[in-house]
Amino acid sequence: MEEEFLRACELRLLCCTLPSPPPSACSPKPQSESSHRNHLRSLIHDLLHFIETGTYLQAITNPDFQRLVVFKLIDSNLDDSPECADRVYSEFLIAIESFLKGGEDANDSAYRVMVVMCIAVAAFLAFTQCNMTGPLESLPKCPLPLRGMKGDDNKFVGWDSWARNQLMAAGSDLLGKFSYLQYIVFAKMLLVRMKDLLFEGSVSVYGIRSITWWLARLFLLHQRILDDRSSSLFDLLQVFMHDVLHHFGTLEKVLSYWGSNLHNDEGLTIVSMVHLEAGIMEYTYGRVDSCRLYFNSAEEAAGLHLSLTGALGFRTLYQVEPKAQMVLVADTSSTNTSKRCLSVSCDPQTQVSSISDNNSYQSETYEGSDILMTPKLLENDNESEIRAKGIKVGGTGTPLSATHQAVILAKCLLIEKSTRHDEMQRWDMAPYIEAIDSQQSSYFIIRCFCDILRVRWESTRSRTKERALVMMDKLVQGIYEPSPGVAQRIPFCYGAYIPSVPALRKEYGELLVRCGLIGEAVKIFEDLELWDNLILCYRLMEKKAAAVDLIKVRLSEMPNDPRLWCSLGDVTNNDSCYEKALEVSNNRSARAKRSLARSAYNRGDYEKSKILWESAMALNSLYQDGWFALGAAALKAKDVEKALDGFTRAVQLDPENGEAWNNIACLHMIRKKSKEAFVAFREALKFKRNSWQLWENYSQVAFDVGNLTQALEAVRMVLEISSNKRVDAELLEKIMAEVEKRASSSLSTSTAMTDNNNSQVCPDDSQIVPHNELYAESGVERSRETEHLLDSIGKVLQQIVRSGNGSDIWGLYARWHRLKGDLTMCSEALLKQVRSYQGSDLWKDRDRFRRFAHASLELCKVYMEISTSTGSRKELLTAEMHLKNILKQAGSFSDMEETRDLQGCLDDIVKMKSNSIST
Repeated sequence: MEEEFLRACELRLLCCTLPSPPPSACSPKPQSESSHRNHLRSLIHDLLHFIETGTYLQAITNPDFQRLVVFKLIDSNLDDSPECADRVYSEFLIAIESFLKGGEDANDSAYRVMVVMCIAVAAFLAFTQCNMTGPLESLPKCPLPLRGMKGDDNKFVGWDSWARNQLMAAGSDLLGKFSYLQYIVFAKMLLVRMKDLLFEGSVSVYGIRSITWWLARLFLLHQRILDDRSSSLFDLLQVFMHDVLHHFGTLEKVLSYWGSNLHNDEGLTIVSMVHLEAGIMEYTYGRVDSCRLYFNSAEEAAGLHLSLTGALGFRTLYQVEPKAQMVLVADTSSTNTSKRCLSVSCDPQTQVSSISDNNSYQSETYEGSDILMTPKLLENDNESEIRAKGIKVGGTGTPLSATHQAVILAKCLLIEKSTRHDEMQRWDMAPYIEAIDSQQSSYFIIRCFCDILRVRWESTRSRTKERALVMMDKLVQGIYEPSPGVAQRIPFCYGAYIPSVPALRKEYGELLVRCGLIGEAVKIFEDLELWDNLILCYRLMEKKAAAVDLIKVRLSEMPNDPRLWCSLGDVTNNDSCYEKALEVSNNRSARAKRSLARSAYNRGDYEKSKILWESAMALNSLYQDGWFALGAAALKAKDVEKALDGFTRAVQLDPENGEAWNNIACLHMIRKKSKEAFVAFREALKFKRNSWQLWENYSQVAFDVGNLTQALEAVRMVLEISSNKRVDAELLEKIMAEVEKRASSSLSTSTAMTDNNNSQVCPDDSQIVPHNELYAESGVERSRETEHLLDSIGKVLQQIVRSGNGSDIWGLYARWHRLKGDLTMCSEALLKQVRSYQGSDLWKDRDRFRRFAHASLELCKVYMEISTSTGSRKELLTAEMHLKNILKQAGSFSDMEETRDLQGCLDDIVKMKSNSIST
């Protein structure tokens, strides 16, 4: 009975953030209980009621809870300093731990844990309300039950600074100005301590597993209020989310844990939400493949199958002819959709709008643009069939449950991460956004998330930019409006990727800047303390001095804010500001270290830059550009191993970083590791296909690993990109030699096979046939590969000679014709090579004469072959005349071996000529 009560309480807490309504009451209490336990049970009921109704402050400040936790401080011991805040919170945590361990038995301890869990969740939801969902309301700055400083929030400036530093200890600054930071720190301290006690076995709580889920939500929200991704938070989230998926990742596990406490389809809803939140976590850290898997699992758990199709319709008010529109098909055949939709929308007070409200809202937005919010599809005889497939007709959509809507919008996140950032990306999202806009009713958070996605889409289009600005203004204003209440706003706040209030206002300010309303944007950025954006605005208005003065004024009020010192350093280019930021942050400001590292790199102090980048990345290893910068600094400092490590970590964070892949490949080339370089170059070329330098390096390593096909393809790309101006004759010479070797090997192997097979004697004919076929098939395969290489190098050589590049290429072209068996064309190519060497400098340059003599010797040998095969004396006469002319003018080169070779060839030709005459 006690376990059932605890499970029901856990479910009630979770249901506050889920679409389904929470159970009306917990399980009935046992007949025999101590009065103290009855008091705890009553307290839990009260706390849950406060949380369900959105009165989180009443739960946090509940006098019964404050009487149970022995926590007394003398007023004179309190002051407005971070040190005092750290001491007071530590003492309160000790008091909480004593309360948790003070139970009479296991049941009493379980009740105590549930009490503290309710307090922690209430504080967490209060922070969520004030910084994510709204409506904004005034709360005490400190959630602790203090007396000495109660009612005077101005005394908590130092305590807020302590809370901010606690959050920034993850290795990143906050995204902007957040309110009531002590609440999330307070909730984290309580939940983490309870989790530790459960792990240690200090208290018996019947295995309250949902604590891990709340911890995962808290740390993910912690990450989302930071300006950069934190590696320490990522490690924690991996652990907690793994536990959540292990406990609640399947319907069977959810049913076994909550059993009869679940109503209708709550089990499937919980499973869908778990996978949605796991996918959002992976999306936050840019892990596309894992994100896709979790979103697909959420779609499957929700009984939803999504696909895209086309239909004729109208997208503008004045469009005459229907055009093809891409629409979303939502197949909900595996679930009782109508029943689930009724359970979501039966209470109009819990929804943002009814169908009439949606229509009036859309008519208002038409005033700013003639583009319809959702395309009006053409009605025809197949309308019933179209509706059956889940396609909206005439502006209305097939009813979808709240979970279905959340899954559909999550697909937009996946499209954003997995496709190229261009105009088409937003159009790929459009069917999903329009599917939600066509719904009769939606939860507040889902409606907001859909509108945010639409604003991002329409703000990039000139015809809808004004409407996007109006919609964004309404979104921001809606945060401050008292209706709907927080109890109606909290559902789905962790299952939809809505921006925090400062992030939303920042996005609004950036939209104002793009629309030219810089003055309005300045007010927003100044209120949010977004100094970097503020500096940018002042620079656009050519008022840089005003930005400096404003930051200095803020520094006089908050001298221990490292963000202000870093912003001052950015605008003044003064390293002492970054050093001051390190000082006031106790050497924990990753941004200050990164700025000092960049400064050291720019002035050529690469060793110091490398050390500073290492220190900065130790604080936050997920900073996107940090590892690349570390690799660049290490490379300049001649530290190849550290450079390779930096670039490798860079591509682990961003697999599409073509520059990093290229640098990895080049470092492997330096280390003579061709196989590793080949793999890295292939990755780099996926993202930098227009770099002839990259293709040229790739051709070298492809040859080194024996992949001649890829080497030739790379050579062809170099020619194409450089307009046939970049020719690597040395590499082509190596490739040609290898092709000649393979062709010769293939010919000799084929001959050997024929001889062996002809000499074999076997009484059983059935054994001979497969043996011969095996050899023949092997020979054909080798021949095919060689022929393919011959064709490839021939195309490359033809492309080069047509552009008139290089005398050496004519020699390679001649060798190619020889391999193809065309001696006539071979002689023509060699003749052109010989002519390319001729000139006034030929008889003064020994190296040039050496190449000329070699080409002439090859030409005469080909003439001799042609004469032998055809019996013609014309080629012999031509060769004889050519050699005599060379030897006549090569008196200064008589000591060279090439001259003697030419004389020997002339003697052979004369001998062949005399033999042909005698014959």
